[in-house]
Amino acid sequence: MTPPPRHRRRRLPELNGVAERFRATGQDVRHVLEQFRQRGPRTPSSRGGAPDEIRVASWNLHKCVGTDGRFDPGRSVAVIAELHADLVALQEADRRFGRRSGLLDLQALERATGLVPLRVSDLSDGHGWHGNALLVRPGTRARFRRLALPGAEPRGALVAELDLPAGHLRVVAAHFGLLRRCRTRQAEAIIRTLSEGERMPTILLGDLNEWRPGTRSSLRALEPVFGPVSPAPASFPARLPVLALDRILGWPQGLVTEVEVHDSPRARSASDHLPLTARVRLSAAAAALVPAEAA
Repeated sequence: MTPPPRHRRRRLPELNGVAERFRATGQDVRHVLEQFRQRGPRTPSSRGGAPDEIRVASWNLHKCVGTDGRFDPGRSVAVIAELHADLVALQEADRRFGRRSGLLDLQALERATGLVPLRVSDLSDGHGWHGNALLVRPGTRARFRRLALPGAEPRGALVAELDLPAGHLRVVAAHFGLLRRCRTRQAEAIIRTLSEGERMPTILLGDLNEWRPGTRSSLRALEPVFGPVSPAPASFPARLPVLALDRILGWPQGLVTEVEVHDSPRARSASDHLPLTARVRLSAAAAALVPAEAA
């Protein structure tokens, strides 16, 4: 009997994982596959943009363990370098149990990308908060708050107000839970926190773990700030992405544009998620805020 082609054997575990999510939620597989068929080709974006524009990215690096089962922090750094981003939100950047030390070589990271993590960890060798790390240009001035998000498992978010050459920007880096009711509570906690702060262009980046569209989506709790959550590029599983678990959202409208999945051979092997990239245009946000402040 002729053995099945190698590519079928390699993808079978990932497809099984997707099927388990569908069985658990009752989502229509045909709906998601139709979305997958309608997507255009996924290609890495090039650098460049207006002076008031920055390139941002979000990636769950899966504790530097790839789809081949190998722990390879150097490969993770190489993927981050491919993103050509000015700001990157990482999830699962620290060890989950025991001493929650960081998993990346920060010197190699800065050499390859020109980025360093905000110092938000209580540990000298930690990268983030509940695994959430925020990479920025060295010397970036920031005020940040660490949020412990409610839910059945330990989750957190970072809220950082950055002073950038292009202007002020609030960044929320988050990793939501696996249960829908917990994700809803976590989204509500972030909205409450944002309502307590000053008006400022704001982006939310992270693995929000929500694949349901429409009224069943826990992301509807984010609508008071970010408005209706539109469809996003599929980022999971990395080798055959059909679920849009990762998001980059912005306020006000027009702040975030060109949200794309970064699909490269190295990214497909480095984690079970593909990274997302987007452009943030601060001048668009300033134009939207001026009439509201003058009123």
